[in-house]
Amino acid sequence: VQLQASGGGSVQAGDSLGLSCAVSGRTVANYAVAWFRQAPGKEREFVAAIRPGANNKYYSDSVKGRFAISRDNAKDTVFLQMNSLKPEDTAVYYCALDNLFRSSLRDSHYYSDRRTYDFWGQGTQVTVSS
Repeated sequence: VQLQASGGGSVQAGDSLGLSCAVSGRTVANYAVAWFRQAPGKEREFVAAIRPGANNKYYSDSVKGRFAISRDNAKDTVFLQMNSLKPEDTAVYYCALDNLFRSSLRDSHYYSDRRTYDFWGQGTQVTVSS
């Protein structure tokens, strides 16, 4: 199983940016996929997740209303659309996959816990300047 994150870059505050996570070895429609981020000197933190099947989506409070996670089942790709970016969004963004096939609906804490995820991409840098 491999996850390839792409789309990062350097933007100004208020701009938008879209990230992609291409998954190979798994059909994304059947697995929960999440985005996490890690800023220098900080722990990796949850950003957004999408669970299999019903398209339930979860967001951290810091990005709710600005970021949107989505999935293209035909391309086995998960996206993170980031709008109204702020300097505090600067981080390396990672996508991750939970290897539980068609998992039943869990508490939101399950999807925001990095220990849930078995496979990780290599990360893509997002830098937002003021």
